[in-house]
Amino acid sequence: MEHAMGALAAHNHRRPVIALVCALLLSVMGLLAARHLSLNANLVNLLPQSFESVQAIHTLEERFGAQGWVVVVGEDGDPAQLQRFADDLAPKLEALPGIRYVEITRPSSFFRSHALYFLSPEDLKEVERRIDARLTWERQRANPLFVSLDDEPAPSLDFSDLEKKYAGGAVTRLSSHPSDYYLDPAARRVVLLAKPETSSADLTYSRQIVGEVQGVLRQQDLSKYGPGFHTEITGSFQKKMDQQSQITRDVAVSSTVATVLVLLYLLLHFRSVLAVGLVLAPVGAGLAWTYGLVGVAYGQVNLLTAFLGAILGGLGVEHGIHLLGRYLALRGEGRSSEEATRESFTHTGGAALVSALVAALTFFILGTSQLRAFREFGVIAGVGMLVLILAYVLVLPAVLGLVSHWGWVPRASSTEKVEAPLGRVITHRRGLLTLMSALIVAGLLTQLPRLRFDYDISSLQDQRLPSFVLDRVVNQLIGYSQVPLVVLTNSREEEAAVVRQIQARKQQRGADSTVDFVASLASLVPERQQEKQVILKDIGKLLKSVPENQLTPEQGQQLAELRGQVQARPFTEADLPDSVRQQFEGRDGPGTGFVLVYPSADQSDGKAMRRMAKEVRGVKLPDGQTAVVAGEAMVQADIVNMVAHEAPFILMGSTLTVLVAMWVTLGGLRTALLCLMPTAVSLFAVLGLMPLLHMEFNYLNILVIPVLIGTTVDAGVHLITRLASPRSDFVRVYSETGKAICGGLLTSAVGFGALLLADHPGLNSIGALANVGFGMNLLIMLVTFPALLLVLSERKRRHRAVSSRPRGEHLMDEGQGPQRPTPSP
Repeated sequence: MEHAMGALAAHNHRRPVIALVCALLLSVMGLLAARHLSLNANLVNLLPQSFESVQAIHTLEERFGAQGWVVVVGEDGDPAQLQRFADDLAPKLEALPGIRYVEITRPSSFFRSHALYFLSPEDLKEVERRIDARLTWERQRANPLFVSLDDEPAPSLDFSDLEKKYAGGAVTRLSSHPSDYYLDPAARRVVLLAKPETSSADLTYSRQIVGEVQGVLRQQDLSKYGPGFHTEITGSFQKKMDQQSQITRDVAVSSTVATVLVLLYLLLHFRSVLAVGLVLAPVGAGLAWTYGLVGVAYGQVNLLTAFLGAILGGLGVEHGIHLLGRYLALRGEGRSSEEATRESFTHTGGAALVSALVAALTFFILGTSQLRAFREFGVIAGVGMLVLILAYVLVLPAVLGLVSHWGWVPRASSTEKVEAPLGRVITHRRGLLTLMSALIVAGLLTQLPRLRFDYDISSLQDQRLPSFVLDRVVNQLIGYSQVPLVVLTNSREEEAAVVRQIQARKQQRGADSTVDFVASLASLVPERQQEKQVILKDIGKLLKSVPENQLTPEQGQQLAELRGQVQARPFTEADLPDSVRQQFEGRDGPGTGFVLVYPSADQSDGKAMRRMAKEVRGVKLPDGQTAVVAGEAMVQADIVNMVAHEAPFILMGSTLTVLVAMWVTLGGLRTALLCLMPTAVSLFAVLGLMPLLHMEFNYLNILVIPVLIGTTVDAGVHLITRLASPRSDFVRVYSETGKAICGGLLTSAVGFGALLLADHPGLNSIGALANVGFGMNLLIMLVTFPALLLVLSERKRRHRAVSSRPRGEHLMDEGQGPQRPTPSP
């Protein structure tokens, strides 16, 4: 394979025009195929379509319509002005073609006035009994002829036990707020909830509907609601747009900065503009081919693959540093351009091919993940690594042949051999450096028990974006989540069964429950209302006898409210407020069944969403089938479960694949283990260093570990391959190869390091962890590993020397002295 690479490179060197024309045609085809690539940052698309949570989301969107809201927030106004703003704006928003309805008021007043209908007849009888007992006691005390023989205390009118019994139910939660508007007087803020027709996953529609809402707001004279009055928009649709814009901006900034840093480093490394072009030409061609394949295979990039250009660029430049560095060294020895090209691609190119194959296999192992972001990242990165090697074999020799034909000769400064002082230091202090490195790594390993995994979903969605921050404020104002889970049902009977089971589970778990409350349209209309109305009339008669002049103002207010509640008439679903009824109506109208489950936990808490998925899944319908639960919280739970399940297999699979691939390609298990040693040691050192740096794993940066396994082994391969060649001098090989290793790891770090500039926390954590890994590997490759190789080599030479001596000399070395020869007979 090495000779084939060398021969192909020499052929392209002799016929550069044919090779470059082929490369140019492939690049043009790749760019044309990639021109329509788009970014898809939708969380649902991270999972396969076969997953229950994904299919449930699609079913929900077909039956229920959009999940989530376009939320308009008016701020800095007096309560009266805020209410007037909501009343003025609501009909104008409802007039928009993409808005189903607008919600500006709570159902608090309705449910407070009908609250007693939600008590059981038995509890209503208990209320009547307590009131009657208290009135009897008061009448007795008011009778001057009555003489109490036992200082009996007044019968209690404390109904806290009944309040506790019904606390946490849908009606209690929906009627708990004193204001009928979604209004916070202290914060001078009011909220309007607009329900669109289509899901926020359709980014084009999201932009359109939010743009229409913004257009309506621009047409309003906001000054009439107060001098400082202004509006903001949040909700699912705005959050998706902001997240998409953030990632698009991060891609542009990170890619630009990575390109500039790589250019600067290559100029510093080679001190030649032409050399920089020689390295980047194959990288540019390889990226064009890779993204052309992405355009054909996927048509879009996701949260991770959007940054592969910068990452693959950094990894690809590493091959160029090794290949061109070796070419320049050979030219400095007086070799011809073609001979130097053949030799570079035969040996250094062989090592590059081995490292690319190993890295590609590691990425392909990552590509077995069911998490779409990981799978596409692994497949595209694996293919990209192989394509980049092909691009180097095709383009670099051709460009070298072309420029040498035009008379280019590398400057002496590019080909001169500069001895690295560190090489001499390692040679003389190899034992001390090996011992110190072993102690440092052992110390870092003691920190492994402190390593943690961050279950916060903010690694997938940036919770610091203004729309995300405002959305949490809106949730607090409303009092419950804007985006509940939805259990899909087909009848009122199924709705009732689901509500009963989830309420039972909530009660069973107590404080550990992740359910705030559960509601269906049927559960908001109590049963046995006629029977309860009779009891309420009897309570009303008792309340007429209450002496108001003996009550405190607070008790008088409670009495007035209670008298209004007992006069409430029975009601049906049609009598429910529009703001309630509309939430349970699907696209086909009120006949479609839905049960809404409102979470009590923060939906960015991955552990809590995992518990919630267990709590609400598995609910049985009357026909024995399992109810379908839909919502982004279910998707998040599946992502958590998948990462937890797949991570150990991917890590073990990556390590074994790298070992086997290197064993096969390098021809020996010992050599493969030796080349893998720096990667293994640096990874364990990084894991121990993470707690000291206050770094944690999350749902995205966990993929850095298999990536580091695949991308750092090439440094060991290059060093071992060069040292294994005949008549190699350690200091000379270390000086030349160490410079290339340093350059390769630094440019790889630049590719990932560009993510440090990303505002997205998950992508930022990938860049941070990758750079710690590359930095640790660089330190071990430049100091620890060479020192260890020298120690092992010295021991091997001593062992061979001792084994080759006569037996007497061997024993003298062991301090036993020579044995006398046995006299001949």
